Amino acid sequence: MKIGLECHVQLSTKTKLFCGCPNNRQKVVEDEHVVNEPNMQVCDYCIGLPGTKPRLNKKAIEYALKIAVALNCKISSESFFSRKTYFYPDMGKNYQITQYEIPIASNGFLKVGNKKIRIERINVEEDPARIVHTSKYDSDYKSASITHSDYTLLDYNRSGVPLCEIVTDPEFSTSREARLFLQDLSSILRYLDVFDPDVEGSMRVDANISMGSERVEVKNISGFKDVEKALNYEIIRQKGILSRGKAVARETRGWDADAGITRSLRTKEEAEDYGYIFEPDLPRITVTKSRVSEIKSLIPELAEEKVERYVKKMKIGLDLAISIVSDPDIAAMFEDVAKKADVQTAAKWFAGEIKKTLNYRSMRLKDTKIKADHIIKLLKFVKEKVITEATAELILREMIMRPEDPEMLLVQDNATRIYDESILEPTVNEVLNENVQAILDYKAGKKEAINFLVGQVMKKTRGRGDSDAIRRIFLRLLK
Repeated sequence: MKIGLECHVQLSTKTKLFCGCPNNRQKVVEDEHVVNEPNMQVCDYCIGLPGTKPRLNKKAIEYALKIAVALNCKISSESFFSRKTYFYPDMGKNYQITQYEIPIASNGFLKVGNKKIRIERINVEEDPARIVHTSKYDSDYKSASITHSDYTLLDYNRSGVPLCEIVTDPEFSTSREARLFLQDLSSILRYLDVFDPDVEGSMRVDANISMGSERVEVKNISGFKDVEKALNYEIIRQKGILSRGKAVARETRGWDADAGITRSLRTKEEAEDYGYIFEPDLPRITVTKSRVSEIKSLIPELAEEKVERYVKKMKIGLDLAISIVSDPDIAAMFEDVAKKADVQTAAKWFAGEIKKTLNYRSMRLKDTKIKADHIIKLLKFVKEKVITEATAELILREMIMRPEDPEMLLVQDNATRIYDESILEPTVNEVLNENVQAILDYKAGKKEAINFLVGQVMKKTRGRGDSDAIRRIFLRLLK
């Protein structure tokens, strides 16, 4: 079995690849009205009017070079663009400007665990328009299956968005390996700050798989889990065909995420079917050695390097380090906090409570206005036993939604830790009256029953009660 991936990454430049239209396909809501509607961020070039000519976005080339350096590629000293001719409604001029004969970079690799996955080539190209296959009964124009749609809509806002295509050699032996590669690649791209994973379709994957003599390509899969699912389906489908003594057809298939299957779209094209010719309206791209050195100086410390440093120099556990570096913004704030707080406590909180709270809210750290000073003060309160860890987590949830100084939230919510046993004792008596069976279990020798009782008091005090003080009261009353 051989698996190879073609990853199409939308570069987050301010403008499109070959024109000055804004490169911003996110829906911006103002006063409950959608500002960024379909076919509004377009010009005569985007829709392919005759006589229009491209002009190259320098920043897109810089982003592609950063990706090439990070993936250990050999950068071409000279490359150029070509016209890839095909007739499909998503490309108004009936050809796509891409790189074919000489890509901007090639012969790289990315390590996945202990295995090197070789990168065959990296090229820059323009994204076609967004095709929406939909139903006449669907008023929201949500995407339907290409094989079960009543008509097709086109959004040219996406036409001309700069793409970086990253093509691997067919070196994956399992679908899970392919998924891990995509996760690592996405992490590198986020650290390079060249794409936004929150934008719909920011990374789309074509997966090529062969279990016999012919290769099947599954087009336009969004989401790492879906790539794994599509490959698993193809493995089962192709095994079934081969077990019946038949040959697997060379074809292009589409992934139907709702049905969990691939569907045949067309027979597989060969390179000559696209009629590549040199793009006469664009210059050759020359990259000097000094420019490569300049690009290398722009590469930040990547996730793998951070993990190594956290483990060796900061003595953080491997699992905690991997969890922290999975998000560049979390890693950056963690390092700020670790300068003024206990490193191990900070690591535990950033890998655990902070990520858990953000995931619960379906938010990223960059979406909040929380500051490193807020986290430093919160951890200080926990260390000095001003509040319990349970209370600190509740305050963290509040800080995510309203980024105020934790000291202010403490005052507003009256959340300081309660040490005074005379204040805690009425609540302890209340819990004893409600849990007679736990008392009997404790007196019968089940000492762990007291942990349950302490937990009930903690619930009633919303985590403010000091667990040691509560335990002392129980031991005194249960003699």
